[in-house]
Amino acid sequence: MVRSTLVRSALSLFAGLAFAGAAGASGVTVTVRDRQGQPVRDAVVSLLPLDRPAPPAGDTSAVIDQRNLSFMPQVLVVQTGTRVTFPNSDNVRHQVYSFSPAKRFELKLYAGNHASTERFDQAGIVTLGCNIHDWMLGYVVVVDTPWFAKTGDDGQLAIANVPAGRYTLQLWHPRQASGMAPTSETVTLDAATSLQRSYTLALHPAEQTNQPPPDLEMGLGARMQDDHAH
Repeated sequence: MVRSTLVRSALSLFAGLAFAGAAGASGVTVTVRDRQGQPVRDAVVSLLPLDRPAPPAGDTSAVIDQRNLSFMPQVLVVQTGTRVTFPNSDNVRHQVYSFSPAKRFELKLYAGNHASTERFDQAGIVTLGCNIHDWMLGYVVVVDTPWFAKTGDDGQLAIANVPAGRYTLQLWHPRQASGMAPTSETVTLDAATSLQRSYTLALHPAEQTNQPPPDLEMGLGARMQDDHAH
């Protein structure tokens, strides 16, 4: 089992190096703002190669924790084939589920770090919820490429070491106007220059914030302080 995992990882690394060595590498920087000119956090950008297959994910893993009755991070981006674990750092039980076509699953009520690991083997947007806490809302964005990133508080992201060639650049955000497909365009990268893009998104108000109600959040904070004091 260990040997086969090492072999898969080595093959994945070799494929990635061969891909990158084929035609130099470049970088992509993206800035995302809303219609009011404010930076947009958690916008996801992926680059899907058009000239050759993308190297596989190999034996990769990621984590979405549950802390302060919220998914942390709220938006996780992974390559197809990645295993995601859902630990519970709260002192209450959670029941994580998804009804999304890209990945349907349900983790029974649990607490602590013994949660199941789910493999996300189909590209798409996977929306997460908790059967116990209705306000909890999270996303796993599964993409068929190793070249992806999401924006920070400043609305910016960077993707480095992208092999030269043609790509489909896709931009997605959970609060895009209802019914809107991800922003998409074909871009050409070369080793001599970096690509820079700026996008403006029309966003709808958040129906769920992934944050507990204010009165519950205040009680949770007081309880945590009390636990720390003892």
